[in-house]
Amino acid sequence: MEYDVVIGLEIHAELKTKTKVFCSCKNEFGAKPNANTCPVCTGMPGALPIINRHAVELCIKAGLCFGCSISEYAVMERKNYFYPDLAKAYQISQMVHPICIGGGIELKSGKLMRLNRIHLEEDAGKLTHISRAVGTLVDYNRGGTPLIEIVTEPDFSTAEEVDEFLKRVRESLIYAGIADCKMEEGGMRCDVNLSLKPKGSQVLGTRTEMKNLNSFKSVTRAIEYEIKRQEEILDEGGKIIQETRKWDDAKGKNLSMRTKEQAQDYRYFPDPDILPISISKSDVERIKEEMPMLPEDRRKRYVEEFGLPEYDAAILTSSKYVSDYFEKCVKIFDSPKKISNWIMVDLLKLVKEQEDFVFPISEEDLCEIIKMVEEKIINKTVGLQLLDAVIKTGKKPSVLAKEMNLIVTISEKQILLLLQKLKSENAKVSEDYAKEPQKVVGFIVGYVMKNTAGKANAELVKSLIQKVF
Repeated sequence: MEYDVVIGLEIHAELKTKTKVFCSCKNEFGAKPNANTCPVCTGMPGALPIINRHAVELCIKAGLCFGCSISEYAVMERKNYFYPDLAKAYQISQMVHPICIGGGIELKSGKLMRLNRIHLEEDAGKLTHISRAVGTLVDYNRGGTPLIEIVTEPDFSTAEEVDEFLKRVRESLIYAGIADCKMEEGGMRCDVNLSLKPKGSQVLGTRTEMKNLNSFKSVTRAIEYEIKRQEEILDEGGKIIQETRKWDDAKGKNLSMRTKEQAQDYRYFPDPDILPISISKSDVERIKEEMPMLPEDRRKRYVEEFGLPEYDAAILTSSKYVSDYFEKCVKIFDSPKKISNWIMVDLLKLVKEQEDFVFPISEEDLCEIIKMVEEKIINKTVGLQLLDAVIKTGKKPSVLAKEMNLIVTISEKQILLLLQKLKSENAKVSEDYAKEPQKVVGFIVGYVMKNTAGKANAELVKSLIQKVF
């Protein structure tokens, strides 16, 4: 039997705040276990939470990124369940009155992936399972970290659509300064709700949920595995159980964790310790004015304003750091295409193996080298030598160029002598040039560059070839 795949997502992203969402403990990754805790985030009796205003603003900003409606009235609620990493035995979240409603992202195919909501909540602690003999350790540092949960409608039908959507979400959150989304640190996680139904049927099948997938690759693999697993069960006449399943990336399969809870199982009710959140239109307008240009808008600007090819624009905006670096360079030296070429061809290859890379040369120094090449003070080959020297020594390009004797001009007379020497020693070059000049120009220019240590002006060489040959 053929099936339609129906997928909905729940995406969690840790917000870039200095402190946790309901207390003043530091919000940081990698601290000593249980160092960043207090009576509030460890759920001590009588401790009272105070909501982090900046976290609310970042949630609003996320809503603006994805075209959501911003609620004027939002309520924090208690989501009740017991788990060792949840000290209070309830999570402060939102259900009935979230901060952001609706919205969506249009994929390259033109298909709109709708959002149901974006709401604010707190994260739980972290469990580290040692062994049956030793037991499990609990670190409450992450407990109380502010999260946004982005809940989609069940609009996805392939792993490829999910992958594109998640990458778009991640880059928008990073560009807007909402979250770092470091998936290896748990800064962005995704839960996948997936079901199958007979092809063309309007009746949805029973769904399963896969929890806390924290890489794009694992999301794709988990979806493909779960589709196949459900297909096999249904084809054999079996029934899908509504449950939560845990993905094991090392084994390439998922395992049952527990039966899937319904909303009523959590017994949501308004948190009596936190007043409802009032969001004015002026608040939203102020946040909107503070919004930076998002990657999609930057790509359009690079094509329309800077005249870059779409390929260049896509590469430059694939990282906020690269995009910001490029824009700083353009402000220093107004030659977008030349700067784009140097970044894409020469700088990115230097950092391709690094996770969180930083270019090893400042925008000012790179622009100085590019300008020297464009003004024909040096050629590109020498420019690359200078780039390498600047990276190794940290000295300014102008200083190094003099120290290394790179700005030595090869005279027209010297070039003519070399061309005449080549002509006299290699008659075939003259014959080939007479027949098809374009096929041997590169060879002749290369000969001169080799014999001048790359210091001759290539354009001057090309113009003098005609005089000699």
